[in-house]
Amino acid sequence: MSVRVITLGCRINTYESELIKEIVPTDIDAVVVNTCAVTGEAERQCRQTIRKLRKENPNSLLIVTGCAAQVHPEKFATMPEVDRVLGNREKLSADNFSLQAPAFNVSDIMEEEGFSEHLLGGFEGRSRAFLQIQQGCDYRCTFCIVPKARGRNRSVPPARIITEAKRLAAAGFTEFVLTGVNIAAYGDDASTLPRLGGLARTLLENVPQIQRLRFSSLDPAAFDDELLALFSSEPRIMPHIHFSLQSGSDVILKRMGRRHRREQVINLCDRLRQARPDIVFGSDFIAGFPTEDEAMFAETADLITRCNIVLLHVFPYSEREGTPAAKMQQVAPPIRKERAAFLRRQGERLLAYYLASRVGLTASVLLEKPNEGSDSHYIPVKLCGKTGRIGEVAEVKITAWQDGFLQGELI
Repeated sequence: MSVRVITLGCRINTYESELIKEIVPTDIDAVVVNTCAVTGEAERQCRQTIRKLRKENPNSLLIVTGCAAQVHPEKFATMPEVDRVLGNREKLSADNFSLQAPAFNVSDIMEEEGFSEHLLGGFEGRSRAFLQIQQGCDYRCTFCIVPKARGRNRSVPPARIITEAKRLAAAGFTEFVLTGVNIAAYGDDASTLPRLGGLARTLLENVPQIQRLRFSSLDPAAFDDELLALFSSEPRIMPHIHFSLQSGSDVILKRMGRRHRREQVINLCDRLRQARPDIVFGSDFIAGFPTEDEAMFAETADLITRCNIVLLHVFPYSEREGTPAAKMQQVAPPIRKERAAFLRRQGERLLAYYLASRVGLTASVLLEKPNEGSDSHYIPVKLCGKTGRIGEVAEVKITAWQDGFLQGELI
């Protein structure tokens, strides 16, 4: 008997897939597909993956769960390849994976208030650990389906986060990533909880084994002052931030339902560079959002240059059924793709300039393979010559760069 878990989508799914691996009964032969619903294209790829997995595993119990299954459970329940559909709440209970469990079990995620009681013991095949610190989102961006898939904002109590971090540290993990649907909203749901900066400080104080701490995507509108101060005072906080910006145009940001504005982002990046001069920024951007004209698009390109955002995740806008943006005046798909390609080329130029500036310097690299890893700025590094131990944080002399990564030698 064996259980195979296929993860599609974000870091939260990665975290929850590890939970599934640990709670699924060992007496079943099953393939579990943990789906993503962030775009219509993502959901299409989920269905494609399910069909492929059924052909590869004709006799296994095929269970579909995750965000796409939560948002459109009936679509997956009617697929002939699928044996069972579980919602995002149900996938965290071992009973729902037993052979006797019902074939359809998806509840209203908006009623969910808690978290899985299971504490993770590790991450298979990974050298960094993810800590889920919150779940859900109370905001309603016009392009986003995620609240319907994940429910309301719910913050994990600090004591539980610390307990899980100690457990993972004891398993040998030294780099941790705080993750969630909207981690900048941590603490918004209870006055007794700290904000994200306070949580990070408490975590580092209570788990000294943490050598490197990172944050998943951050909303610039909710960046708290204690978190800003922590970047200046705590060397274990890595000098890398990935923002959820989506656009550099105030008009488009307003139509997206985002809470930040262009000048706010510029000012925040300036303040962060003053606090941590070597900091590196990354961001998500949507190209060709409904109603975006050439001038609005140019504002996004300008923001990327002004803030020197070198790690770009660019997506052409994809209509998502059930969102307000899908009903707005659409930009033609070829223009969306053209604008996305322009931003990617811009990002490649900025990244190349940054990588060239690193040659001759020393980098601290977390080895994810014997000859590959990520430096403190989340830049991929490949080793030449002598290799190291997976999970080790090694000092590397940077000797060259190419194609989006650095090359170096162990010191």
